[in-house]
Amino acid sequence: MPEQNKPAPSRTVRVTQVGSPINRHASQRATLIGLGLNKLHRTRELEDTPSVRGMIRKVAHLVKVEEQA
Repeated sequence: MPEQNKPAPSRTVRVTQVGSPINRHASQRATLIGLGLNKLHRTRELEDTPSVRGMIRKVAHLVKVEEQA
């Protein structure tokens, strides 16, 4: 039986918050919350999509990014 509608293995990226959102623009704080980060040293594994990459780029000075397989 052929494999149908099976999602391709997606790449992930591990994002860790290393900077404080204090004295940052509200949009940067909202972006951190959108990434699932709201406290220092909290880590999330997210799908490597263009929208997530854009969010990471916006708060690149507040997060550490590790590529996953």
